[in-house]
Amino acid sequence: MAEVQQGTRLWDPPTEAWANTRIGRFAHRVAAEHGLDLPDYHALWQWSVRDLDTFWAEVAREFDVQFHDPPRQVLSTRSMPGASWWPGATLNYAQHALRRRDDAPAVIARSQSRPDVTLSFAELADQVARAAAGLRRLGVGVGDRVVAYAPNIPETLVAFLACASIGAVWSSCAPEFGVRSVVDRVQQIEPRVLLVVDGYRYGTKAVERREEVAAIRAALPTLEATVVLPYLDDRAGHDGRHDPDRFPDALAWVDLLAEPAAPSFTPVPFDHPLYVLYSSGTTGLPKAIVHGHGGILLEHLKVLGLHQDLGPGERFTWFTTTGWMMWNYLVSGLTVGATIVLFDGDPGHPDLLELWRLAADTGVTVFGTSAPFLLACRKAGLSPGRELDLSALTQVGSTGAPLPPEGFGWVYEHVGDDLLLASVSGGTDVCTAFVGAAPVLPVHAGEIACRCLGADVQAVDSAGRPVTGERGELVIAAPMPSMPVAFWDDPDGARYRAAYFEDHPGVWTHGDWIEITEHGTCVITGRSDATLNRGGVRMGTSEFYSVVEAIEGITDSVVVHHDDPAGGPGELLLFVTLASGRQLDDDLRRTIARTIREQLSPRHVPDALHVVPGIPRTISGKKLEVPVKRLLAGEPLAAVVNPGALADPTALDAFIALAPGAPAPSGAG
Repeated sequence: MAEVQQGTRLWDPPTEAWANTRIGRFAHRVAAEHGLDLPDYHALWQWSVRDLDTFWAEVAREFDVQFHDPPRQVLSTRSMPGASWWPGATLNYAQHALRRRDDAPAVIARSQSRPDVTLSFAELADQVARAAAGLRRLGVGVGDRVVAYAPNIPETLVAFLACASIGAVWSSCAPEFGVRSVVDRVQQIEPRVLLVVDGYRYGTKAVERREEVAAIRAALPTLEATVVLPYLDDRAGHDGRHDPDRFPDALAWVDLLAEPAAPSFTPVPFDHPLYVLYSSGTTGLPKAIVHGHGGILLEHLKVLGLHQDLGPGERFTWFTTTGWMMWNYLVSGLTVGATIVLFDGDPGHPDLLELWRLAADTGVTVFGTSAPFLLACRKAGLSPGRELDLSALTQVGSTGAPLPPEGFGWVYEHVGDDLLLASVSGGTDVCTAFVGAAPVLPVHAGEIACRCLGADVQAVDSAGRPVTGERGELVIAAPMPSMPVAFWDDPDGARYRAAYFEDHPGVWTHGDWIEITEHGTCVITGRSDATLNRGGVRMGTSEFYSVVEAIEGITDSVVVHHDDPAGGPGELLLFVTLASGRQLDDDLRRTIARTIREQLSPRHVPDALHVVPGIPRTISGKKLEVPVKRLLAGEPLAAVVNPGALADPTALDAFIALAPGAPAPSGAG
């Protein structure tokens, strides 16, 4: 395929798409019943954001949401923050995830730590009921917090749904995270129970987690019980019990599930906390973002059922860890009756075809991954559609970063030419995508197909005026049900307001730059923060600095992810200043790598390490991560930052010298 230009039309929906997709049938029904003229997707979107009450009521009706106590109305106030959804209603997320009780596969799980596991819908419901009974025996009730330090495996899913079923509050961290990263997150919410694994395998490497678990337990004074799943260590045989000397005073997972129980679901208010997700921690401790049962349920039913056309008979996977919101998104596939396919391990082992093999072997219909992964496959010269049987595949999803036109072109040439390529963008803050794709819309290279239904996304200029055909600040001008219920331990809402509503009062400001084109597509052109996303493990820079700058001899640092112009995965670059007389020798290099690997994650060990004379900061002391990244990409200084705003403008010199075409700075390591 010749080089694909942005905006090139690569795929058109079938002529019968409006009749044969759920979103098309939904549009036809609501138009007929409400006397609406909805000739195309844009008209449907406009109605969905103009008449929020009717739209979301119809979503609830379309997917048969089960209210225990009926709502008094849909939206009592549209103000942001403070929008109140479905006042008076009670429901339970887990009840909807476990509506199916048949023998069809609910979960198919592949792991590099053990053989494949399949659970039917009936088996999943049974295990959730048993786990819920076990949690109740431990004293867990409505509002109590349960935290997992566990991978993307069925047991983690079972524990989450068990928590939800009894009204407890869930939170999870991937076992790749080091102790500091976990404690900084979950200590805030004062958990009562901790679910852990003893370790995991990443490719051929066995990673022991006994010491990390002990340190995490010691840092959580509210902890009353620890449940251990011997995921890595099978020396105790196949009875599922851990070595008590290695995990003292801990309960085995099999014992938590030992007693049979019937599925039951505690009705909770619409905005009752379902789980706590975390911001990246760029400017301090990760913010603990509380999401509610009802908001997540309604949003995920909408986006998975209408935008991704998922339902019974579909098989859905997305490569993610339990520390990323895409895990929460993936497991919601159960709420629309789809089979979800889990993967735990190194997606590059034994090679980059591994996830595509998973899709082929399990008959995946909707395959989700990240833009960097797709670009890495392209760079490696792979052609999965020719090497594997991907005939079941109907959609490929891409998120985590903007997918450039060449990524679109590679998918259509080397994965399948009759696929819906869904490039999507959203965030942990709303636990969904607010711009994405729809099976009734065409696909244009380098562009996101649409603003999602019910999401009033706008590009605004510096004065807050909506703009089309030019880059603007991404805002959401009307409330969405999955906007956070609150931040944890933010009783007056001050931190919540500061995070999203200071720049444009009454309007959610997300932190992305976006262009909404004349034909309704969207182009995300970058974030204003500096989140480090490496292989699905997201890390904020402040977490990174607290570990790196504690190393003896390092006095300051800045870290950026430098994108590869050729479309590869890019590099993580770490710049440090050293104490007087200290050199960047092999011992210090090894210490830095080991410390980051152990305390943060192996995926965040930098690809390159440089010594610089100083770290650029504003006069108020804020590190200039985004300007550094842009300078390293070759943008001119005048377009990146005003030197007059810097405490020491000469601190940028070393980074300018590292830009493409410039000689390496003196002292580069």
